[in-house]
Amino acid sequence: MKPMLPAMFLTCVTAALADDAPEPLPDFATCMDLEVARFERAMERLWQVPGTEPFEVGGTTGVGYCGGVGITLCDRLGDVVPCLAVLEAEQEALRAKVLGALPAPEALDGHDDPLARDLYRPLHALAQGTSAGPDCGGTEGGFGAWCKAWAANDALRMAVRTWELARYLGAVQDAVSAGWAHPPPPTRPRARKDAE
Repeated sequence: MKPMLPAMFLTCVTAALADDAPEPLPDFATCMDLEVARFERAMERLWQVPGTEPFEVGGTTGVGYCGGVGITLCDRLGDVVPCLAVLEAEQEALRAKVLGALPAPEALDGHDDPLARDLYRPLHALAQGTSAGPDCGGTEGGFGAWCKAWAANDALRMAVRTWELARYLGAVQDAVSAGWAHPPPPTRPRARKDAE
């Protein structure tokens, strides 16, 4: 009979490596769908809980996180520069869809919420791409691709922030109905460590 020790050792090493393996990340589109769903849940809570600060649910940290997830996935693939170019294009295409769903500032001129009068117009202008010049001018190669992917994420964040305010003001449909997001996949429950 052959000794079982090498096989047992290999099994233990494989299990240990699996525990240290990086957690799988969603692709950029799925990450954004999850972020939009999170915002919609926060909007529901805002409407249901009296005394909540107005528009406190808005923010684009999640959009930035999704851009970071996309960059991390490109790093893991190994062929980074072409992957980052695809991510940049994906973010720019999504930004165009978000901008296409926004009402013109004039459409909110008669709105009684001060945020519509005082905040929406400057946010809308920023979302259109107001800039002092090319953010990644003079960069090339891997660093240039990285810079352009982040610049695309910054532009997308501004567009999403503007959409969040328009959504809060009741001036736009939810993102799924508007066609720029999809319902996120169901979240699978994680196994408890003590149940393994």
